[in-house]
Amino acid sequence: MMKNPSTSPFCMLSCLIVLLALPLPPLLADPDSLQDFCVADLSASASGNGFPCKPASKVSSDDFFFDGLSKEGDTTGIFGTNLTSANVLSFPGLNTLGVSMNRVDFAPGGVNPLHSHPRASETVLVIKGRLLVGFVTTGNVYFSKVLRPGQLFVIPKGLVHFQRNVGKNKALAFTSFNSQLPGAAVLPLNLFASKPSIPNNVLRKTFQVEDSVVNSIKSKFGS
Repeated sequence: MMKNPSTSPFCMLSCLIVLLALPLPPLLADPDSLQDFCVADLSASASGNGFPCKPASKVSSDDFFFDGLSKEGDTTGIFGTNLTSANVLSFPGLNTLGVSMNRVDFAPGGVNPLHSHPRASETVLVIKGRLLVGFVTTGNVYFSKVLRPGQLFVIPKGLVHFQRNVGKNKALAFTSFNSQLPGAAVLPLNLFASKPSIPNNVLRKTFQVEDSVVNSIKSKFGS
């Protein structure tokens, strides 16, 4: 009597491989939100992807309103820029929504220094002035564009990038993120102003410079 080929070990293994390769059914995907909003309770510790919800009975219209991006920032600092963030820490209504924005003011020649956002992609919208915006890929390819008012540039998640005012007057840009708290690794501060400091011999070897150069750069960032 012949065996049913569908019950052979080879067939069973083949069928299992096919099943594993199929897309997961919708029931196994992340569920849709079961609430309209979750305004952050900033007095509690964050866990997972956000803060615990403020009781709905204590939520008001002000929790969904933020006025911080309407004010021009002080650009007299070392980089000639000022960044105002509208993320979950300053705007609790963004909690669990996966969006945030920054306002970036630039003095003439000001630069938003080389940095990356580990948790978000970014779009840059110029409102006033002319900005050179650029990023570098992990393959060491550099892309850039000079933007004028109304123009957009997108920066993929996690890549090192910058913005620089190349006009003669002040500039203003709004940046948006697909994260309520995108994070920012600012390279000059990470490298030369960390607490405790990165050892000089590591920086010296990395940049192929003398100790005096490393110390000079550290002194500019207060480290």
